[in-house]
Amino acid sequence: MANEQTNSVFGDLLKDFFGKVPQIGDLVKGKVISIDRGEIRIDIEGIMVGVVRGEELYAESKDFSNINVGDDVEATVVGGENEYGELELSFRIAGHKMAWDRMAELKKLGTPIIGKVISANKGGLLLMAEAVSGFLPVSQLNPDHYPRVPGGDKNRILDHLRQFVGQEIKVQVYDVNPEEEKLILSEKSLWENDQKSILDSYKVGDNVEGVVSALTPFGAFMKFGDGLEGLIHISEIVWQRIDHPKDILTVGDAVKAQIIDLNKSKIYLSLKRLIDDPWKSVKDMYVIGQVVEGMIHKVEPFGLMIKLDDQIHGLAHISDLSDKPATDIKKFLEAFPIGETKKFEIISMDPAEHRLGLKLQGVAGVKRGRKKDGKENKEDKEDAKDESKEVKNEAPVEVSE
Repeated sequence: MANEQTNSVFGDLLKDFFGKVPQIGDLVKGKVISIDRGEIRIDIEGIMVGVVRGEELYAESKDFSNINVGDDVEATVVGGENEYGELELSFRIAGHKMAWDRMAELKKLGTPIIGKVISANKGGLLLMAEAVSGFLPVSQLNPDHYPRVPGGDKNRILDHLRQFVGQEIKVQVYDVNPEEEKLILSEKSLWENDQKSILDSYKVGDNVEGVVSALTPFGAFMKFGDGLEGLIHISEIVWQRIDHPKDILTVGDAVKAQIIDLNKSKIYLSLKRLIDDPWKSVKDMYVIGQVVEGMIHKVEPFGLMIKLDDQIHGLAHISDLSDKPATDIKKFLEAFPIGETKKFEIISMDPAEHRLGLKLQGVAGVKRGRKKDGKENKEDKEDAKDESKEVKNEAPVEVSE
C-alpha cells in the first residue's frame, strides 16, 4: 500500500515537472549563474539550466547589455536539451520579442519616443525607434514638416522628405502589429495633443490675427496664436471668384481672419467673412439695363468674366458677345484680350447667388427679362443654371492632405 502511494506521488511530481519544462519558442525567465568563455548559463526557475552562446548572445535590445552573474534575464528557447542536459536559449530572439512588446505598451500608454530617420520614400519616412524599424507616413507628419507641394508632385515631395534623413524626430506609436512586424508612427498625434489645450481656448466665430505662411492652388495657410496654423480655402479669401490665392495674398502678409470650423487639429479660417458681402448692396450700385464699363478679367470657353469694380464681377456669356454665332470659339474669343475695357449692358442680377449677367453694348443677345409678377422667365432660369454650372466646373478643387 505504501509503495503504491509512493509511486503515485512520484508520478505526480514527474507529471508536474514535465508540465513545466519549457518548449521551443517559449520565453523563459531565469537568473544568470555563470558567464564563461562566451557562454552564459541561466537557472530557469529551479527547473532546468539553459545556455546562451554564439550568435544568440547578440542582443537586439539594450536590455541585454552588460549582463552580470545574479542578474534576472529573459530568453527564448531555441533548442531542446543538449548533451549536457541544458536548454539552448537565445537573447537575440527574446530581445526582438521584448522590443515589439514594448512598442505595444508604448501605444497603449501613448508615450512619446525618439526615432532616427533612416531613409525617405514618396510615402513617408523610415525610422529606427528603440531597435525596431517603423514607418512615418506623410499624413502623420506635423504641420511644420508636412510637404506643401503644388499639384502633389511626388518627386518634389520626396525631395522635401529627404532633408529629414539622419535627424531625430519625436513620435508616438500609431499602430503596431508584431506578427507582421509592422510599426506605424505618428508625429501629428503628438502635435495634436500638445495643441489641444491651446485649441480649447478658441471657438468658431473668434477673430484672429496672423501671417500668411503658405499658398497653394486650393487656399492659403495662416499661422496665428501659439504655433497654430489654419487653412483659408480659396472660396473664403474674397467674395469674388479668383483663380489662385496669390492673386490676392503673398506669403508674409499680416491678415485678420475668422475661425469658421475646428476639427481636431484642423482649423478652417475665412478672410471674407470679416467684410460685408458687397453683393448685398449690388442693387444700390447697379440696375438692369444700365450700361457700364468693365475690364475683361478672365476668358473662359463659355464667355468673359468682367470686373466692374474691386468687389463685383459679372459674366458675359458668349451668346451675348455677338449677334452672329461663333464658328470658331477660340478664334472668336481672341478678340477680347484680358485687361481690355469695354462697355457692357447689365441684363440680369441675382445677389443671393453672387451672379450678374452682362452683354456687350450694341449686341441684341439672348432675350431676357421678367414676367409681370416679378418671377423669372423659364428661359432665364435655364440660362442661369447653365452659367452657374459652367462657372462651378471651372472652379479649383480642394486637394486633400
